[in-house]
Amino acid sequence: MTISAHVDVLEREGLLLAAAAEVAGSGAEVPTCPGWHVRDLLRHTGMVHRWATAFVAEGHTSYHPDGGLPDLDGPALLDWFRDGHRMLVDTLRAAPADVRCWHFLPAPSPLAFWARRQAHETTVHRFDAESARGGTPSDPGEDFAVDGIDELLCGFHARAKSAVRSEKPRTLRIRATDVPGAVWTVRLSTEPPVTVRGDAQDTQDAKDTQDAGDAGDPDCELAGPAARLYLALWNRQPFPVVTGDARLAELWREKSAVT
Repeated sequence: MTISAHVDVLEREGLLLAAAAEVAGSGAEVPTCPGWHVRDLLRHTGMVHRWATAFVAEGHTSYHPDGGLPDLDGPALLDWFRDGHRMLVDTLRAAPADVRCWHFLPAPSPLAFWARRQAHETTVHRFDAESARGGTPSDPGEDFAVDGIDELLCGFHARAKSAVRSEKPRTLRIRATDVPGAVWTVRLSTEPPVTVRGDAQDTQDAKDTQDAGDAGDPDCELAGPAARLYLALWNRQPFPVVTGDARLAELWREKSAVT
């Protein structure tokens, strides 16, 4: 996806998040984030929006702390959220393509990173807000969901801080049933997960990293429409279909939270 496409998603999803939060009310519980109320969701997401804006607008080239959570509630909190969201969208749209600033996952450029990361951050939390509002939350589009699964598996869970580990080497496969070629093979061990796009037996690089006798079918496969897999991998919905050793799906649920 392009930077402009990610910013378009960010703009739309932030508006939907605010609209759902307004209907739900700041005191409503967020069923997809146990222990949170809508006010917590608005404070967190609004803080992240301002934090991201500062890197791009001010050109911080090393980690810079966020500004903390506001002591706001009700209509004032909604206004604060909307102002921060608008500022982030405008900053990303106006930034030069070669802007230099700190970012924490591999990306073609810092601007590409922040546009993508904030689009997914906001989409997942829009789903949370709509869950609090009631009714049926809307799903992200197929291409965007695939992009988000890539970011999660090949970005967040390639980092040393990923807690998705296994004492015994195991293979987890993620398969989007509605997008041709949208398959990820995740190698689990005591080290950070190693993910390759595609079936492991069809990817020479993956073959080269496999231990003798470890090729072939995965120990567990998580399959379903891309949008549902995306939300399930972010622990917002159950996995559509689990085949094989369901303990690996449980491991993901228990250890994959991103902090």
